[in-house]
Amino acid sequence: MTQDDAPPSSSQQGLEEENHPRRRDVLATVTLGMGCAGACALAYPFLNSLNGTQSSRIGEDDTVEVDCSKLSPGQQLVVTWRGWPVFVQRRTPEMLASLRVPELAHRLRDPESKMHQQPQDAINWHRSVVPEIGVLIGICTHLGCVPSFDAPSSGDRSGKYACPCHGSQFDIAGRAYKDAPAPYNLPVPPVTIISDQHLLIGKSKGDPDFDIATIQQI
Repeated sequence: MTQDDAPPSSSQQGLEEENHPRRRDVLATVTLGMGCAGACALAYPFLNSLNGTQSSRIGEDDTVEVDCSKLSPGQQLVVTWRGWPVFVQRRTPEMLASLRVPELAHRLRDPESKMHQQPQDAINWHRSVVPEIGVLIGICTHLGCVPSFDAPSSGDRSGKYACPCHGSQFDIAGRAYKDAPAPYNLPVPPVTIISDQHLLIGKSKGDPDFDIATIQQI
């Protein structure tokens, strides 16, 4: 047996056993470090997107222009703003008259829009910048379902919104009825009227500092 073929001495075995754990520790540390770096790399865009979502100041790049020229009286169209469905209505005289019926106030949770669910220029009996055009974020304030629009008909010339999930109802101005789950009126986004047929959602000329994140609930 040559010297190279001789079995390792006990001191050599101890040295190798001591080095193996060290190598394993180094490999584990490197692997963990790479894993953390990868996780951080994946997490950064996610956290950054959350940061962008939470920052809800109204800016020029956060607007949607809507063409209402083809919107018939008594009908609505749906656009998307910030990922939310937004209802844009062209109201008829009958729809507007229904909002001023004195008995209606007794059936509503917040008939005078005292809860902070709209910009200052929508705190009025029609909850909009101009009476003829209504704009509402179509998210039920109960559990977030999208209410359906019951357009005015021969039997009901006022129209309303009804939530298909738990029965909440709102009048044509988005005000929540009592004795139903929704605790707040539908939110009104910031709106600027550009012309008779065009409006801008996302910016309020009458309340330029309005921040949608400050409303009571969406």
